Amino acid sequence: MNRTLALTALAPITWGTTYLVTTELLPADRPLLTATLRALPAGLLLLAVTRALPRGAWWWKAAVLGTLNIGAFFALMFLSAYRLPGGVAATLGAVHPLLVALLAGTVLGERARPAVKGAVVVGLAGVALLVLTPSARLDAFGVAAGLLAAGSTAAGVLLTKRWGRPVPLLAFTGWQLLAGGLVLVAPLMLLEGLPASMTAENLVGYAWLALPGTALAYLLWFRGLLRLPVTRVSLLSFLTPLTAGVLGWAVLGQTLSVPQLVGAAAVLAAVTIGAYAGRTRPRESPRRPKTPLPSPAAASSPPTAALVPNAC
Repeated sequence: MNRTLALTALAPITWGTTYLVTTELLPADRPLLTATLRALPAGLLLLAVTRALPRGAWWWKAAVLGTLNIGAFFALMFLSAYRLPGGVAATLGAVHPLLVALLAGTVLGERARPAVKGAVVVGLAGVALLVLTPSARLDAFGVAAGLLAAGSTAAGVLLTKRWGRPVPLLAFTGWQLLAGGLVLVAPLMLLEGLPASMTAENLVGYAWLALPGTALAYLLWFRGLLRLPVTRVSLLSFLTPLTAGVLGWAVLGQTLSVPQLVGAAAVLAAVTIGAYAGRTRPRESPRRPKTPLPSPAAASSPPTAALVPNAC
């Protein structure tokens, strides 16, 4: 496994801590608040560091990518998690690599090798064994939300790879996090509202989700996505439910049955197969889009426009 892939794998591993943090540190039944506080502070922080606003077509492209990769995905993911048992929601989310494998050839002209396609199927089966239980119930609305969440992030991954990035990675990631966070503000205010108060535990939990769990994790994720074959990177998302299961066993004292252990082994096998069977020479997508950008002198000047909440 090369260094780029290993660093990218840290993103889904970090995302695997979300369930533990949410159940142990955050207030219950606040999915939109959690989604917004994951994305918006991280986006504002990266924007403050980079001081780079989108230009030209990248205003709407950043809005689309932020909505698909962050805003819609977070909202649908938490909605599915609150209406379904965790195992069912995690299995639906694991459909994402399958969708990417099926569409990468058409959208990107990037054909996955048969071994990589097989790894996707093995990984999906492994996630099902790892997290599904005989008592799992189904809710039609929750299932639809879970599948839409997988479709949203799959579309975001493919478009991110297709469009590349016109600016350094910090700014590119910040645009998406800010756009995704802004998309969530109106639903949050209409459906949940702001909490009257927060405990110290709540603040620690939100800080973890926003900084390492979102800002750093998405920096690593987009870096790998732009340098490696998209199907190979998407296979790494199987590490999220695996990490959640391991933390549940190690921290919460949850037991792991024989089928769950088999599922964990299948997930690791799928990631390993994808890491080696899909090896190609690392190549980042073009840094500049087809739309002409301003001259380097102009691009290097500090932006003077103020941040408008609905700009992305």
